[in-house]
Amino acid sequence: KRCEMSRRRDKAPCQMQGLLLILLLFSRILTKNSCSGSRMKEIKIEGDLVLGGLFPVHEKGSGIEECGRVNEDRGIQRLEAMLFAIDEINQDTYLLPGVKLGVHILDTCSRDTYALEQSLEFVRASLTKVDETEYICPDGSFAIQDNLPLMIAGVIGGSYSSVSIQVANLLRLFQIPQISYASTSAKLSDKSRYDYFARTVPPDFYQAKAMAEILRFFNWTYVSTVASEGDYGETGIEAFEREARLRNICIATSEKVGRSTTKRSYDGVMGELLVKANAKVVVLFTRGDDARELLASARRLNISGLTWVASDGWGAQEVVVKGNEEVADGAITLELASYRVRPFDKYFQALHPRGNRRNPWFKEFWEQKFQCSLQGGRQAKRPCDRRAVLSRSSYEQETKIMFVVNAVYSMASALHRMQRSLCPNTTQLCDAILPLDGKTLYKDYLLKTNFSGKTEVKFDENGDGIGRYNVFSFQKVGARYSYLRVGQWAKALSLDPHLLHWPRQVVPTSQCSEPCGPHEAKNMQPGDVCCWICVPCDPHSYLVDEFTCSDCPPGTWPNERLDGCFDLPEEYIGWADAWSLVPVTISCAGFAATLLVAAVFARHRATPLVKASGRELCFILLLGVFLCYCTTFLFIARPSPALCALRRLVLGTSFAVCYSALLTKTNRIARIFGGVKDGAQRPRFISPGSQVFICLSLISVQVVVVSVWLVIETPGTRRHTVPEKRESVILKCNVGDSSMLLSLAYDVLLVVLCTVYAFKTRKCPENFNEAKFIGFTMYTTCIIWLAFLPIFYVTSSDYRVSRGEGRLAGGGWCGGLGWGGGGRWWGRGGGRTTTTTTTHTTALVPNNNNLAFHHRVCVSELASSHSGDLAH
Repeated sequence: KRCEMSRRRDKAPCQMQGLLLILLLFSRILTKNSCSGSRMKEIKIEGDLVLGGLFPVHEKGSGIEECGRVNEDRGIQRLEAMLFAIDEINQDTYLLPGVKLGVHILDTCSRDTYALEQSLEFVRASLTKVDETEYICPDGSFAIQDNLPLMIAGVIGGSYSSVSIQVANLLRLFQIPQISYASTSAKLSDKSRYDYFARTVPPDFYQAKAMAEILRFFNWTYVSTVASEGDYGETGIEAFEREARLRNICIATSEKVGRSTTKRSYDGVMGELLVKANAKVVVLFTRGDDARELLASARRLNISGLTWVASDGWGAQEVVVKGNEEVADGAITLELASYRVRPFDKYFQALHPRGNRRNPWFKEFWEQKFQCSLQGGRQAKRPCDRRAVLSRSSYEQETKIMFVVNAVYSMASALHRMQRSLCPNTTQLCDAILPLDGKTLYKDYLLKTNFSGKTEVKFDENGDGIGRYNVFSFQKVGARYSYLRVGQWAKALSLDPHLLHWPRQVVPTSQCSEPCGPHEAKNMQPGDVCCWICVPCDPHSYLVDEFTCSDCPPGTWPNERLDGCFDLPEEYIGWADAWSLVPVTISCAGFAATLLVAAVFARHRATPLVKASGRELCFILLLGVFLCYCTTFLFIARPSPALCALRRLVLGTSFAVCYSALLTKTNRIARIFGGVKDGAQRPRFISPGSQVFICLSLISVQVVVVSVWLVIETPGTRRHTVPEKRESVILKCNVGDSSMLLSLAYDVLLVVLCTVYAFKTRKCPENFNEAKFIGFTMYTTCIIWLAFLPIFYVTSSDYRVSRGEGRLAGGGWCGGLGWGGGGRWWGRGGGRTTTTTTTHTTALVPNNNNLAFHHRVCVSELASSHSGDLAH
């Protein structure tokens, strides 16, 4: 018996009540209109708690039709997966043992607007619940209302991200939790807008990262992209482009396919892709039906050579590639990692139109699956075989069945823990849990769900699932095409390239420009970050990065990897080098000649002529010649600080010894003969002791100069690189050219003075040939020095050292041959005569035709100047 209702007045705002009533009225009008005069299909199973369900039972229609053909896998299979999970939970003695779950399942027709219209059914009960408390009977009881809609505890769905976004905006107003099994848009992670939304799948930015890593794995750096219009495709491709830029992958062109795109539009998209001919890889972030139409367009236009990298919108669906297998050959697709729910296979294969009366769309699915008519001959189709079943050959479990089951179990697990917490003394629902508080259910129980089956099921703080993906390759295996799992992604890519078989048996390339060589840098083209020109680096440069060449510092050279520099080995003239053989040979011969002359002088040191020629100066001169030859070996040895000091000391000093002795000798001769002509008295300081003192004084000047030089410029070594020969480093002493010139300046002065005195004594008496030989020596020395200095200071490396050695050896031989040669001749005749005279003495000449060195005492002053020697 119904009671007469009276309105209870309270403080609730009238505006809110009116808004809710208008919304309720609007929902009923939309529901009525959507039926188009026929009864709306839905699944309603009553229970203590009811879960709503949204599934794309039909594909989106074309033109004015809202719904198209039945979606066999993503629609019917997923819907039946929810019913299968509800049946299991209701039979479970642990999970909600005293509570029966009911369902209210609706079709979204793969459209967000249609799904929003359908979802208004879920909030009707909430509207009624809010309004019914305003009416009570006179006895204080609530008024009884007919045809109450089912109270929805939570919603499972939707499938597409665009659908879930629209529905989430509605359900949050009524605090109804929602769990999606397939929506992956990154937008749904925003808890400020979708604060009652969760999902058993990860957001798309994980998938976008996996796709970018696949491209980087194969070095596909120049690609085109196609996205479906809507949140799934647009946000997904945006996330992919961000990840691609981080990996230096360039986007050639970005295309989009709309919600109602025609075949001509798909052909236009394919035409745009062909404009960028070097972009051989096309990244698809599209829904499955859009991917299928793109493949069909490529087949119609006879387009080949493209490699597809597709998101889970394509996944591993056979329906996407059916009829377009050759065009799709070699495609790499991603699918959420899932396991096969074996009990569902048995459940689904046992379904038959005769027994499955709770699913109003199953008959339509059956007729489409077997291309028959259950009504017998309708639409010219053959009658369905009553014995037909869903066999293994005609059935393949859809890849997201696991996520549907996990979504249902997650909601049931949250309800179970909430019931046990609020109703600890009963397994049934109590007043503490009713009416159901959706906010508490979502935040305190649903987000904290964590259970394990074959995989772990849990949500992060944003309500997202764990990111795991399988990587598939669509390829021809034997005589048929199929999807082959070739890798996986879970925080990082793991791919087995040996499982991949490409249509042309080689890995495809997708680059704007050819890779640069090992010693080339990329010169990026203005306005295009994906294309470049390869510019060779200099031989002595290395690659700082792929865009920049940098010179190695002097003394270094690029390493084998061309990413840095290493120190070049030090080079110097060695004993076995070709450049050192000739100077060493000459110096060795000079040693022998010098020792021979010294032996002759030593043997005949007591003879009058040896004494008359000034034997002390002769031995000093021979010492200087010997030092010249020694210097050659100092320049060949490996430079070191000690050796460099010896080089400085011996180089200038050896010349100073030679030319000081010659200068002293020529000065003595000039003074003696000059005094004879002038009739003057005997010149001073012509005794042997005086001559030695003068000579040593001249030598000491050079020693002082060199010593000061060693103090000012500390001896050491340095690595020298000639700009024209950067690939070699010469180890040399740290002596500057200017310092060397200053060191040799004193030697040059001695040479000039010697030459002047040699020239003055050129008219010496006929039989006094020593002055002539000294003159010859100095003239030759001047020529050698004038030729040596310019050549030495304009050459480098091996040539400079070799010519320096040649100059030293040449100077030694010049002094030895020009002056010492006569002494050796004299030695031959001097052994046969020891005649002495104090006045006009005649010396015996062994052979007037030979270039003999003979000393003839022409004047008494010369003879008397050596009388002291005879006495000694």
